[in-house]
Amino acid sequence: MSSSVMAPPSPEVIARYEPVIGLEVHVQLATATKIFCGCPTSFGAPPNTNVCPVCLGLPGALPVLSREAVELAIKAGVALNCAIRPQSRFARKNYFYPDLPKGYQISQYDEPLAEHGYADIMVDDGHAKRIGITRVHMEDDAGKSIHDGFKDSQRYSYVDLNRSGTPLIEIVSEPDMRSSSEAYAYLTEVKQVLQFIEVSTCDMEKGHLRCDANVSVRLKGAEKLGTKAEVKNLNSFRFLRQALDYEISRQIALIESGGKVAQETRLYNPDTGETAGMRSKEHAHDYRYFPEPDLVPLRVSEKWLAEVRSSMPELPARKRARFLEEFGLREYDAEVLTQTRAAAEYFETAARISGDPKIAANWVMGDLMGALKAEGKEIAESPVTAENLGALVKMIAKGELSGKLAKEVFSKMLVTGDLPAAIIEREGLKQISDSGALEEIIAGVIAANPKQVEQYKGGKTTVMNFLVGQVMRATRGQADVAVVTDLLKQKLG
Repeated sequence: MSSSVMAPPSPEVIARYEPVIGLEVHVQLATATKIFCGCPTSFGAPPNTNVCPVCLGLPGALPVLSREAVELAIKAGVALNCAIRPQSRFARKNYFYPDLPKGYQISQYDEPLAEHGYADIMVDDGHAKRIGITRVHMEDDAGKSIHDGFKDSQRYSYVDLNRSGTPLIEIVSEPDMRSSSEAYAYLTEVKQVLQFIEVSTCDMEKGHLRCDANVSVRLKGAEKLGTKAEVKNLNSFRFLRQALDYEISRQIALIESGGKVAQETRLYNPDTGETAGMRSKEHAHDYRYFPEPDLVPLRVSEKWLAEVRSSMPELPARKRARFLEEFGLREYDAEVLTQTRAAAEYFETAARISGDPKIAANWVMGDLMGALKAEGKEIAESPVTAENLGALVKMIAKGELSGKLAKEVFSKMLVTGDLPAAIIEREGLKQISDSGALEEIIAGVIAANPKQVEQYKGGKTTVMNFLVGQVMRATRGQADVAVVTDLLKQKLG
């Protein structure tokens, strides 16, 4: 019986089973050149132009390992809490496909660069969970087969080898995830860490981050693992979750109907929301691994490892914890402000200058990010520098600017990039705090609103908000709200 005609299991049936999920994450390293040659890795070049004899696999061409690629891979291993092996070795992974001109992929097999790491995630019930990382190994990418988009695509597939030889790391997790939500959280954490340390842009639209998922199911309480299927090339977080949910449901329905799950490779079709069989799952011996004869073993000395460690920034988990402790932020705020390294560094600068981290956090997450999103800009492109936003927040915290005035000043900062003090001086937006200057305006508001004054004196204290608003309107929002409120209370007894 095919999965397409099989009725999905009920929630009660699904609840009796436990999914077991492991992810293999393929990440393109942020190098300017390929891993074994000097060809550029730039995206969008004309087909088959970023190539040379090495990445074309021509006879006699010899690979030379990129030091930059190794250092980025070491950073990834360190950031994912792995042990870096003093010696690792490249191997040939043999298989035949049109976009693999050498007839083999240069990868690492039994001696990977990094191993025995972990990533901590938050699971659905709000608790932390540790996901083991088996290994992080280096390899070169294959080219790209193009099966549509040409007038003769019905008869031919085309091959673009620009991507061939691009440096990758593969991050292999332990089968520690028990739901699509946990897999989503794990991939999110891995992506954030790698972007923070600038190992990769992780741009999924450009293929810089791709994910394969190994998934099986077993009855809850069972120790023996079920037969796993591998779902290949999941290129978005949404597709990862959808594919896992479908595959879990498919396997449970198959078992419940008396069938058996086949060990196979499957592809997810986002148009149908289903996975479909692609080929039987390969085993390691199918690839006939053997040591790469053209590359010597890779040795990482303690000195080199120490140099790489010292060049790394504070990692997102540590930064989140510090923001909670040092700045007294809420967990949600710390989470948002550490989504990217640029956002975290921007906030921290603004917070220190302002002297009020909580107000600074609100401005960064609210007004700034909202304005940037509307313009389609990243925080690194902000026309308002962190120093200038910090100066604005400092004026708010000291009571020198009302919230309304601050928003007006900020809107002008977005256009000009100027300091808030310069805009206030130029536009005449300085807050009016002098009681003498305000008393005449307040007297006029009281005289113009006798009904509301009587209501206030009769005990309806909420009318004060109306009267304060009238004063603020008369002063174009430049009056100090606290001073206005105190003066009105004095005047009205």
